[in-house]
Amino acid sequence: MQLQIERLSKTYPNGVKALDDVSLTIAPGMYGLLGPNGAGKSTLMRTLATLQDPDAGSIRLGEIDALRQRDEIRRRLGYLPQDFGVYPRVSVQDMLSHIALLKGASAAGERKALVEAMLRRCNLHDVRKKALTSLSGGMRQRFGIAQALLGSPQLVIVDEPTAGLDPGERNRFYDLLSEIGEQVIVILSTHIVEDVTDLCTRMAIIHHGRVLYQGEPAAAIAELRGRVWQRSVAKPELAGYEQRCRVISSRLVGGRPLLHVLGDQPPAPGFVPSAPDLEDVFFTRLRGWS
Repeated sequence: MQLQIERLSKTYPNGVKALDDVSLTIAPGMYGLLGPNGAGKSTLMRTLATLQDPDAGSIRLGEIDALRQRDEIRRRLGYLPQDFGVYPRVSVQDMLSHIALLKGASAAGERKALVEAMLRRCNLHDVRKKALTSLSGGMRQRFGIAQALLGSPQLVIVDEPTAGLDPGERNRFYDLLSEIGEQVIVILSTHIVEDVTDLCTRMAIIHHGRVLYQGEPAAAIAELRGRVWQRSVAKPELAGYEQRCRVISSRLVGGRPLLHVLGDQPPAPGFVPSAPDLEDVFFTRLRGWS
């Protein structure tokens, strides 16, 4: 089963064109949707989750028309938005039971078994009696995934899931997402390049509502091999290099800007080859230097 997005467009009343003729084909597995804040990622996720309508285009999950058969899609959907509200004083277990009921698990015995299995799968069993407001950021995200997975969805959407997590929680969350992605379509919407590098075998880069790249992260990186150069420069030199060279990115290392520059040859003496990574791909595509 594939998710087929065809020529999706959305313009808000304030004139912002959040989606501009977006077409994507997404197969089962982990799929990264990478873009800066304001790129249109959340608009696309909300549209896929049937929370808003596009102005034009179509969405199909297998044979299901997502824009016409909303109830069918919702039965097959798990959604973890960037910010999700819960009843703060309700326990993890009771909240999952309530959500399972809303998703159609009306029989008490079935619902209890479903919640118990999900608590163990998402490593929440030890905190099942705790109020949601008392959970750490990582545990809250685990709860978010647990509620998204109730009902065995075929499509799981997670929007900026690792924001605010410490490295240990982030790694545990990665492991859980990877396990989920072995069986269903998982769309990971993020502006964090490392999330896509670590988790996704296919990806798209979106900016100003348009798709700039879709394919395999490894293939995109390979296209830059032999074309990325780096050099540490003094801060007063930075503006001059930005005028003369295609500066992909610069970051301070030891108090000095470390430049990554795109070119078929070293742009100046002192530049050495640099192995490209997905961050180089990301900034290169955003600047239109594909």
